[in-house]
Amino acid sequence: MKYVYKFLDYLKYERGFSDYTIKSYSTDLKEFYEFSKKDTVNIELVRKYLRYLYEKNYSNRSISRKVSSLKSYFKYLEGEGIIKDNFMRLISNPKLEKTLPNYLNYQDLEKLLNFPDRNNKYGLRDALILEMLYSSGVRVSELANMKLKDIDFKDKKILVLGKGNKERYVYYGSKCDSLLKKYLDMDHMGSPYLFIGKRKDRLNEREIRLIVTESAKKAGINIHVTPHTLRHTYATHMLNEGADLKSVGDLLGHESLSTTQIYTHISNERLRQIYLKSHPRAHKK
Repeated sequence: MKYVYKFLDYLKYERGFSDYTIKSYSTDLKEFYEFSKKDTVNIELVRKYLRYLYEKNYSNRSISRKVSSLKSYFKYLEGEGIIKDNFMRLISNPKLEKTLPNYLNYQDLEKLLNFPDRNNKYGLRDALILEMLYSSGVRVSELANMKLKDIDFKDKKILVLGKGNKERYVYYGSKCDSLLKKYLDMDHMGSPYLFIGKRKDRLNEREIRLIVTESAKKAGINIHVTPHTLRHTYATHMLNEGADLKSVGDLLGHESLSTTQIYTHISNERLRQIYLKSHPRAHKK
């Protein structure tokens, strides 16, 4: 297990992964080593582990994530010269059914963004969190680590640190700008971070997720809403309004265009529904 901890440090300090992602890697690797019970780790043990997961009725998506965690770990071990034979190269991820990311329609989005009580500091903060997630499309880790010094108020843009310690600018709109200025007019308690809690330190990712999810529930929205839902909503609405795929991918901080292409399926499905609803020959009689 000593190499697992070194791997987790590598993910945090060299790759710049979020605490949430590192926790997922940690859980997956610890589960594997608990299963192995100090047996020799080889390809047969990994296959035995995968059979165990299938027998326990884990979903293909969960198993795929665990396989990916193992692949990343053994690739790290190979790169460090700790192992010579990376047998994980011979293990395939299970096939996944394509699932479209959930997003909010315009009506539910407005209900959510207008829900927090803006007459007190923390209600105004929560309103800004929701508006900033939708307005800029940032990841929750990027939002949690936003600092005041990285905000360009003139051009309404923010320098954020994304996956792999890659910097990029994200932009926010006039409604977000108005909320931001009102929020900063209140006592910010000397914190360098944009979003702070009652303990006068920065809000962490878990606290932000809770704010988003609870706000959606109280606003009467029927789907499970997370910060990533607002990121999906940002991308979907941008494409629906005519933005090109490459620009949206750059704004989201995607390394590959294929990652962004999932949102074209959402837009295409919307067009299909419009066609089925509107074309006289599309209906069964």
